[in-house]
Amino acid sequence: MAYATIRGVPHFYRWITATGEQDQHQPTKPVMVFIHGWGGSLRYWLSTARALSDDFDCLLYDLRGFGRSPLPRPISADVAALSYELDVYADDLALLLDHLKLKRVCLNAHSTGASIAVLFVNRYCDRVDQAILTCSGIFEYVPLAFLLFHQASRGVVALRPAWLSRIPGVDRLFMSRFLYQPIPKPERQAFLEDYLQADGEAAMGTVYTAVSKQASETMPKEFAGLNRPTLLISGQHDQIIPAQLGTNAAALSPHVEQVVIPNTAHFPMLEAPAIYRQQIESFLQPVISRQA
Repeated sequence: MAYATIRGVPHFYRWITATGEQDQHQPTKPVMVFIHGWGGSLRYWLSTARALSDDFDCLLYDLRGFGRSPLPRPISADVAALSYELDVYADDLALLLDHLKLKRVCLNAHSTGASIAVLFVNRYCDRVDQAILTCSGIFEYVPLAFLLFHQASRGVVALRPAWLSRIPGVDRLFMSRFLYQPIPKPERQAFLEDYLQADGEAAMGTVYTAVSKQASETMPKEFAGLNRPTLLISGQHDQIIPAQLGTNAAALSPHVEQVVIPNTAHFPMLEAPAIYRQQIESFLQPVISRQA
């Protein structure tokens, strides 16, 4: 397994190429970097990356505190000094690309990871060809709703016994709010396991930064500042980030176009993989054509 130590935290990453999965790889094609969302890991991107590997060398990694990038215990002073602000996670990605000597990439990011991608594009624009934001948008600050959300999140994060993933049917029940169409059991089970194993401090830290008054004020400005070709893909029935929030975000920049995939929710890449792939391949044709 491949790790890169970024600011004191070992970050797990994996290459998916046309010849298979690799720990180390020297890219020969355009590179697409995948960023997962809250509570997840690179695992739910694997099938999408494999489907795109004929045209891209795909780099997947686990965000700090999630998947196989756990915070070291005991936490060192340097790691403790890092915040869970999403722009700090964007800087983590820049350092990972430096470590791997990657100068320019395409991004495909999901949910909270998509917010990190927006921040990355605006801070490191010269390193991005095109960006895909899956299930992203902007929201208005509603104090009571945010307070209740944070309270519920604390309870959910606090009560995560490892044995929960072994109860039959829990994976289906857990994923029901995220899905409109069923997805394969291994993918449901993987997301549940990743959620249960996520570092509690990182999980709550990112909840507070991703869903906050500050985020509601800054993310519209960040979307408005996007100047790289960006595709925002929404799920028609997404309850987590409704498609209208994506419409609101896309309207802020002429460089952002939105596509709503019918009969999907928060994981359109898993619920309707063929349609999802068709949409992003069409969008990425300029990059694909350059290597032909």
